[in-house]
Amino acid sequence: MPGKKKSKNEPVEKTAGINVALVKALSHELRVEILGILNERMASPNELSMELKEGLSQVSYHVKVLKDYECIELVKTEPRRGAVEHYYRATSRAFLSDRDWQELPPSVRPGLSADLLKLVVADAVHALEQETFDARSDRHLSRTPVIVDEQAWTELTEILERTLSEILQTQESAVARLAKSDEPGFSATIAIMGFELPEPPSQRSASKKKAKPKTKKKAKPKTKKK
Repeated sequence: MPGKKKSKNEPVEKTAGINVALVKALSHELRVEILGILNERMASPNELSMELKEGLSQVSYHVKVLKDYECIELVKTEPRRGAVEHYYRATSRAFLSDRDWQELPPSVRPGLSADLLKLVVADAVHALEQETFDARSDRHLSRTPVIVDEQAWTELTEILERTLSEILQTQESAVARLAKSDEPGFSATIAIMGFELPEPPSQRSASKKKAKPKTKKKAKPKTKKK
């Protein structure tokens, strides 16, 4: 039986609640960066190439992949020096929900985490080099190690999810205000992380010693002398 051809209007593929197209789109670091920019504004591959300092052919390829996955859409075209420049914007946000993350195969998670952490570190380094990181007296930077149980961990993840939702709502309000004013606005990055730490080596070795069951030495069988 021949395979069914996908319709253009067919909804994005989902498996076990996961947005498969978004997962595939986020599987490459450059696509994550492109999708992040196109969530903020529309741009052409040429503009993306200059901003990301990547080759135009490489950027154009990943833009096409994002379009095929229905993560971005063509907004407009403009003639440029005898050619036509295509402008795109995002249709999906460049992140996975907590539910999506839980449904991901364990083998996929480390790669996505590594790519995202690279972007977070790159943003921080760039801001430090350009002296914008500490330019605002109300900038936030904190590291808060805590001891929790399972209930507290669940409560913390719910707090982080609510915080992300409020951040996105705040951005939408800002975009609406900027559209009605002459204010240029400025870029900012909010990085939220919550993860389990491994035990310190000293504590780990102590817990192993504590957990190690005591074994009784077996008595050697007595041999009778003839």
